Amino acid sequence: MHPTKKFIVCVCLAVVAACVTTPISNKRAFIMIPVKQETALGKQAYNQILEKEKVSTDRETAALVERVGRRLAAVSSMPNLDWEFRLVDSEEQNAFALPGGKVAVYTGLLPVAVNEAGLATVMSHEIAHVIARHGAQRMTQQLVLSAGLMVASISLEDDSQKGLIMGALGVGLTYGLTLPFSRSNEAEADQIGLTYMARAGYDPNEAVRFWERFANAKDGQE
Repeated sequence: MHPTKKFIVCVCLAVVAACVTTPISNKRAFIMIPVKQETALGKQAYNQILEKEKVSTDRETAALVERVGRRLAAVSSMPNLDWEFRLVDSEEQNAFALPGGKVAVYTGLLPVAVNEAGLATVMSHEIAHVIARHGAQRMTQQLVLSAGLMVASISLEDDSQKGLIMGALGVGLTYGLTLPFSRSNEAEADQIGLTYMARAGYDPNEAVRFWERFANAKDGQE
């Protein structure tokens, strides 16, 4: 085979191998980041965030977050991830999830959640981002845009890449700011999250009421 044709075939095979199908939504996604590397980056980022944030000492509420998270993770498409659920003491109306199953909920969001099903709405949505590997999708997009940047060279230890990686994972360098995924990713997380809510025995209709409360609490702000 001619070298040029051989190269094209190899590239095509690599592209095919990098295409994955997301559970529930059945959407195809192009991901160049290996799961092992994605998980390691998620854990590293999670630890760095928790070092700067104040983890809540409210044992009862933290236990509730843990219980809801475990209940949802058990019915997810990746129940065997090393799931962690933390309650962060902050007035920010925020929650995030990182690759590998690292989830945090901020106390400022609890008054909007109102009840356990409301909390499950938020957590199932964040868990869905992990399942759909939206962080890895955005890192792949950054790799494509940053010609010459290799998968193996991505590291949070490199200050020049830190902002890129954290942004791709959905969190800002000023932790407490959750960066939105694309509308397509957010809609997919809603779809997957609602399915997990129902599987876990929560009323999916509560999701509508939660997002209405959340929008009113934001008073028109992004």
